[in-house]
Amino acid sequence: MIKIGTALFEACEELEKERGISKEVLISSLCDAMVAAYKKHMKVKEAANIEAILDEQSGEIGVFCTKVVVKSVEDGMEDEQISLAEAKEIDEDVELEDEVKIEVTPEQFGRIAAQAARQVITQRIREAERNMVLNEFLEKKGTLTTGIIQRVENRNVIVNIGKTDAIMPQKEQIPGEYYKPGNRIRVFVLNVKETTRLPQVIVSHAHAEIVRELFELEVPEIEDNIVEIKSISREAGYRTKIAVWSNDPEVDSVGACIGPRGSRIQTIVGELRNEKIDIVRYSEDPVEYIVNALSPARVVSVDIMADDEYAHEAMVVVPDDQLSLAIGREGQNVRLAHKLTGWKIDIKSVSQMEKAEEEAQRNFAYQDDEVEEEKNYDEDEINEEIAEEMSQQEYEEEDMMEESVSEEQDEVSEEE
Repeated sequence: MIKIGTALFEACEELEKERGISKEVLISSLCDAMVAAYKKHMKVKEAANIEAILDEQSGEIGVFCTKVVVKSVEDGMEDEQISLAEAKEIDEDVELEDEVKIEVTPEQFGRIAAQAARQVITQRIREAERNMVLNEFLEKKGTLTTGIIQRVENRNVIVNIGKTDAIMPQKEQIPGEYYKPGNRIRVFVLNVKETTRLPQVIVSHAHAEIVRELFELEVPEIEDNIVEIKSISREAGYRTKIAVWSNDPEVDSVGACIGPRGSRIQTIVGELRNEKIDIVRYSEDPVEYIVNALSPARVVSVDIMADDEYAHEAMVVVPDDQLSLAIGREGQNVRLAHKLTGWKIDIKSVSQMEKAEEEAQRNFAYQDDEVEEEKNYDEDEINEEIAEEMSQQEYEEEDMMEESVSEEQDEVSEEE
């Protein structure tokens, strides 16, 4: 047996407190390292009956070989069998077919075992940390968490979120936002990628679900499922539209989200660095829902152009002075309304619609004139054909009359 003292157990307990790795995992790793070192030292590849045993009370560890007690050892089975006589020397109470553990710790084995133990324990600690991080953040995937900005590397922001550093790619950052190291930040755990080292955690500061989580934290009615968030569309750093619905007729969904004197919405806007938020009242009527989604613009009318499983299209008419507001800067307002409702929205002003209707009427009148001309032309052709037929018929009748008169004259001449 090799004396290792109590320092090892104290180190195991310290690691368990600091990194959360259990003491049993470390002791098991030490025993496995002892067995691996023994096999390497003895140049043995397979030795299923070899194990290391650690005595916590005495602080000693040793390598033992388990052998079966037999009357006489068979040839070639010396590593697995022991005679009854030899077994009695170790333990007088043993009987045939019992198993006996025999210490086989080599002399001067301490240095070799220590070197092997260090390598195996380091590897096991890394594996244990990796599995702990992986399991923890797989559970946190799709949720909001708080971290501390560490640094910025190659346009990626490194955020410490507990037991690991997460990566926030550039596309998941808010445009124009300055990420200062040391600042606390609320991020959304987007994905967890398993790697050979520690798992790679991807977080986002621009995800729409951050808005949902913030509303759930600030609005008790949402947490209690009285008010329901139906849909969210977000362009991070600029504007967000959120559609809400109340399951209780006595609770105003929009008012609950705004809070007394705007206290709730102000807290959320402050968390999102003054990002504009439009709270939209959800409706099962698509016309009403589209009108609400285009707020703050006023809408004159909404015409449903297509509503089936393949397409949802609507034509929206707004006052002339509301056209730019309805479309938004670079089409942002109508784009967010489309994402929120799932409807393709075509917006026109009143004057544009009137102009389009006048043009349509002119086209319709022009088509009527063309039809009338074609009709007149067809009637003229018919009249000409009828006239030709009548003149031809009259010509044929005159010929028949002349032939009849000629025949009568011939008959009179013959009688004379």
